Amino acid sequence: MLVSNLFIPTRRDDPADAEVVSHKLLVRAGYMRMLARGIYTFLPLGRRVIRKIESIIREEMDRAGAQEILMPAVQPAELWQESGRWEFYGPELLRFQDRKGSDFCFGPTHEEVITDLVRGDVRSYKQLPINLYQIQSKFRDEIRPRAGLMRGREFVMKDAYSFDVSPEAAAVSYEKMRVAYVAICERMGFEFRAVEADTGNIGGSLSHEFQVLAQSGEDLMVACDHCGYAANVEKAELSPVGGDEERVARGTLTRVETPGTRTVAEVTAFLGVRDTDLVKTIVFLADNEPVAVLVRGDYEANEIKVKAFTGAKEVVFAGEATVHQVTGAPVGFAGPVGLGCRVLADHSVAGLTDFVCGGNEKDLHLRDVNFTDFEVEAFADLRKAVDGDACPRCDEGKLRTYRGIEVGHIFYLGTKYSEAMGLTFQDENSKVKPVEMGCYGIGVTRMMAAVIEQNHDDNGICWPMPMAPYQVWLLTLGRMTDELAAAGQKLHDDLVAAGVEVVFDDRNDKPGVKFKDADLIGVPLRLTLGARGLKEGKVELKWRTDSEFTTIDLDTAAQHVAGLVREAMA
Repeated sequence: MLVSNLFIPTRRDDPADAEVVSHKLLVRAGYMRMLARGIYTFLPLGRRVIRKIESIIREEMDRAGAQEILMPAVQPAELWQESGRWEFYGPELLRFQDRKGSDFCFGPTHEEVITDLVRGDVRSYKQLPINLYQIQSKFRDEIRPRAGLMRGREFVMKDAYSFDVSPEAAAVSYEKMRVAYVAICERMGFEFRAVEADTGNIGGSLSHEFQVLAQSGEDLMVACDHCGYAANVEKAELSPVGGDEERVARGTLTRVETPGTRTVAEVTAFLGVRDTDLVKTIVFLADNEPVAVLVRGDYEANEIKVKAFTGAKEVVFAGEATVHQVTGAPVGFAGPVGLGCRVLADHSVAGLTDFVCGGNEKDLHLRDVNFTDFEVEAFADLRKAVDGDACPRCDEGKLRTYRGIEVGHIFYLGTKYSEAMGLTFQDENSKVKPVEMGCYGIGVTRMMAAVIEQNHDDNGICWPMPMAPYQVWLLTLGRMTDELAAAGQKLHDDLVAAGVEVVFDDRNDKPGVKFKDADLIGVPLRLTLGARGLKEGKVELKWRTDSEFTTIDLDTAAQHVAGLVREAMA
């Protein structure tokens, strides 16, 4: 392929709305262009990268026994109403009507469609297990699309769905997909973690996120520095460590005026106490009922764990008006003493005595508070994990925090959708049972961004060989004479014949321009042919990530480079 024939509109300046490296470089290097906020057109280079990623995913999914299909992107509302998600999913679901006034949505995921498909044909245990997948565009109407492909509205996704006769069989399917996802991430060259995670809008009882480690990542996770345990901070299990169990209450509850001190930092500075001697009272709404959660001053309450503990369908932080209604005070002064709602406490406060908390009045806190001064319904793990927490799975390890980009998420759904939508089968005893399901998603376009977040330098992208749009970037130096052009074209043709994907920069342009474009676009191997090298029968070879080049024989360059490519692809 010749650069003069390629549509690669490179730019020297970062796009004004770009926040992360991948967004900047994908636009500057001519891989994509924005159509609307969170919606992008992929140009030839970008499409080639997407196809490379899709190929890796297909190979591993097929190896795991999944079968590819393609479902409609537009879905009728009736299916979502059957599952109960038409209203529950919220404003991210793009809803619209056809000319007859019938309700539809543009699919953000396909649990309803796949369940409807399978229930139309599966009747017997003999037809199970089944695992079906597709690679298709999805749409989620993000309220704040940002970071380019990492939080866009329209994106390419691989979604798979497994169907089994029992929880035990479903666990086998789940494990096959977990292993396949690990293989995909390893082939992509990612530094990543498979972490335990919340099931969110998808539902179910078990899930893992596949997080690519990157400082630009939106997600915070923890991983043990001794064993293999990893989870996002919301899901991470925590041991009941808390305060000193031997402490004895010595003080008596005292009211203290604390004018204008709302935050932990303000209160502790004003009263001269440590944040570990303060108990925060966080008010949640669990299915619209107020619940107060107590956590130590240096920790954060975790709404996901509160949801799991209470069994509520929805848990959200209470707004200012609700806090005032429940406590009688503005935000920042809530406390458990005399509070007229359920009170739950995190394990971190279990051993505290003589602590500080809000007084449920404006500009008022209480000192020397003890658990004899109020009632707690239960103590539980209700906080977010932090760096240095003890590992819940081993005795030696500590949890360490990382930032990550979620590129994949797998779920064991159980019978959530099959029961709601009537997907059943007859077992070997002719008993009718609901099918056990799992679902497994990978963000294809998000993976492209994640690769760049882990593989770039000040000059541009540094593609690993398996995902690179081309494997070799060939350019010539100096004035493009007929002799140089012919030699460059011959080397290009020899590389193609050797099975190498190569681009020949045949432009009659300055070397600096060619070198900058080559580094920006990020093809792994660069060959440079000049007039002097042509006379000597030599060509320069340089890896994108190396600072130095080597000189190889022009006559054998194609076979030499083909060998390097094969090694890098292995």
